[in-house]
Amino acid sequence: MFLKKISLTFLLLFITLFELCAQEKFTLSGTITDQRSNETLYGVNLIVTDLKTGATTNEYGFFSLSLPAGTYEIQISYLGFQTITETLVLDKNIRKNFALIETAQQLNEVIVSDRKLRSEIKKAEMSVNKLSIQEIKEMPVLMGEVDILKSLLTLPGVTSAGEGQSGFNVRGGGADQNLILLDEATIYNSSHLFGLFSVFNPDAIKDLKLYKGGIPARYGGRLSSVLDIYQKEGNSKEFHMNGGIGLISSRILAEGPIVKDKGSFLVAGRGTYAHLFLKLTDIDNTAYFYDLNTKLSYKINDNNNIYFSGYFGRDVFSLSNTFVNTYGNAVLNLRWNHLFSDKLFSNMSFIYSDYYYGLELDFVGFEWNSGIKNYNFRYDFKHYLNDKLKLTYGANAIYYTFNPGKIEPSRPDSGINADQLDKKYAFESALYIDAEHQISEKIAVSYGIRYSNFLRLGEQTLNVYENNQAVTFNPTFQIYESAEAIGTISYGKNQTIAQFDNWEPRFSISYAINDNQSVKASYNRMSQYLHLISNTQSPTPLDVWAPSDNFLKPQLLDQYAIGYFQNFKDDTYSLEVETYYKNIKDRVDYIDGANLIANEAIERVVLNGRGRAYGMEILFRKNVGRFNGWLAYTIARTEQQVVGRTPEETGINNGDWYKTGFDKLNDISVVGNYKLNEKWRFGANFSLQTGQPVTFPNGQYEYLGITVPNFTSRNDSRLPTYHRLDVSATLTPSKNKNRKWQGEWVFGFYNIYNRQNAASITFRQNDETARNEAIRLSIFGIVPSATYNFKF
Repeated sequence: MFLKKISLTFLLLFITLFELCAQEKFTLSGTITDQRSNETLYGVNLIVTDLKTGATTNEYGFFSLSLPAGTYEIQISYLGFQTITETLVLDKNIRKNFALIETAQQLNEVIVSDRKLRSEIKKAEMSVNKLSIQEIKEMPVLMGEVDILKSLLTLPGVTSAGEGQSGFNVRGGGADQNLILLDEATIYNSSHLFGLFSVFNPDAIKDLKLYKGGIPARYGGRLSSVLDIYQKEGNSKEFHMNGGIGLISSRILAEGPIVKDKGSFLVAGRGTYAHLFLKLTDIDNTAYFYDLNTKLSYKINDNNNIYFSGYFGRDVFSLSNTFVNTYGNAVLNLRWNHLFSDKLFSNMSFIYSDYYYGLELDFVGFEWNSGIKNYNFRYDFKHYLNDKLKLTYGANAIYYTFNPGKIEPSRPDSGINADQLDKKYAFESALYIDAEHQISEKIAVSYGIRYSNFLRLGEQTLNVYENNQAVTFNPTFQIYESAEAIGTISYGKNQTIAQFDNWEPRFSISYAINDNQSVKASYNRMSQYLHLISNTQSPTPLDVWAPSDNFLKPQLLDQYAIGYFQNFKDDTYSLEVETYYKNIKDRVDYIDGANLIANEAIERVVLNGRGRAYGMEILFRKNVGRFNGWLAYTIARTEQQVVGRTPEETGINNGDWYKTGFDKLNDISVVGNYKLNEKWRFGANFSLQTGQPVTFPNGQYEYLGITVPNFTSRNDSRLPTYHRLDVSATLTPSKNKNRKWQGEWVFGFYNIYNRQNAASITFRQNDETARNEAIRLSIFGIVPSATYNFKF
């Protein structure tokens, strides 16, 4: 029945296509770039003013628009660039490239804009947030380090597990449910220094998009969101450098032509040097990170471009010669853009991604390392059929290697033997097709489907359990326990251990009330075959990724959303209101006391449950003027449930719904920027959130002289309300027109009123009074910063 519905949908699609193509049409296509650097521009709006229709450039700056023969006024607009208006006679297919010129005021007065022009109000796209790099650089930040991920936390529906925690949570999803892509390569750990900074160097980033819902069919493998980030291509006209020097870190970027107007390079480096100051003290600790971004671009001809990009980052943390912790990402991507015709654009990518974690314990005498690698091939097509219909389709194949852990002696006298936990292998493939369809002037729809297949592969020896249950229930103590294996079964290399497949339909619709108002709705199903084995509230470098198998079932999500969107006063203000509901099957949870580190039989501590999340998001923005910014408010609930498999089993929390560790009922963010004059700009960011759910003891008892705490229901308590205010001031000295060097000073205060927000609360017995007491741990009070940015 499901396949019949799909067949009918595509039959209707092609009938409509035939009708639309009945009259003779011609195609206007080309690429839109920055005139100064030849950098392609993503998301440029090209509007045919007479017909109130248009197109938007893709990730590589390409656009295609089919129209009936005639004379048209074409308007091209993009944030921070001068708008072009040109009259074209379309009596044949035309290939025309456009180069935009930066405005003199470049973003100093127009900073906070989501490119939410009237044409975008009518698009079926919803639950998507975009932030320009300039917006992000205007925000006050911790220790002067511009941070993409921290900036996302000011958007509705996006939170974190707490201050100094890595990852982020979208609409109640776990941090492992976010697909983070850098030039299409998967980033498995997005944080430096255990969550203090992100791995993304803002100088090297070109554009980013966060999909919270209505996710296109070309994306898959995660449930909650997609953060799609693209690096700059480099300046193919002339050599430039820019960077910044801060109190604890510095960065530098160099870009220039390989062959003028055809090829370019980009190299960006960033690192901290706070550990150098520790050497001036008696503290024998080290904590630093560094990363490197690279990209090569070359235009072979008008129809072919190749790109080679990479990222490499490492964190190093050591403590008094006791241990050394090293972890980080490495990714490479070779891409080929090919234009088959004015209407058919393709991108082929060969991608390598590696996340490594290493730990050396000197006092014990061994080294531990783990990680995940994947080899990814994808081939994507964008087919611009006509001005009403665009298809996106393609295929994707990923081969995974999981290293749960390897132990090696670090010195001959350690007495430790080398031991490699069984590596795991998997293969994930997918086919997809998406359609963007402008049915009428008021109605636009986007619909598509993704078919995904996952193979859990050998070589490995697995345990066999009685009744195929790796976790048993002890009715006497009313607890879950790890089952004992009754045998093993061995699988050869590349032999299939388990297989899963899923159909993942996607649909969204927009109804334009008028040019400034619309209502939208969306539905998407997502599947996730990878699991982050962690029982902490946020990912840690030690956490291990594991593939789905006979016990770790794939997670499935169904998300529904509806929203209202409006622009006011010629796009000066905009309002977005969305409500959503998410239902998740086979969400992983763990039995009490689960040991996850170096556990070869994770299935013995895992329980499969379900989750749900629902809420409302409001985003009100002032887009232009000396003062601009936004107010974001989210009211939401995120819960999980694990019921007993039999009537005698209690499940978790007696089978009742309980709050997840990242449930936050209220979340408010206010971001403001003010341009006083040509020299001074000011920024402020205020955050207020409901405290993080935690499990506190509600009493204690003594057993054989030992004090044993008695705990409440899981996540039944909360930390105190979190709030802070950050401020910044940017000084741009008067420029000498004959001097290429340009600089600016950025001064800031993080948490200016020194709020001692609780990262955790622990309980202990006071040695003097013998009374129990609660101890609050706060990570940051007020933190001043100063950074000097330059470019030439």
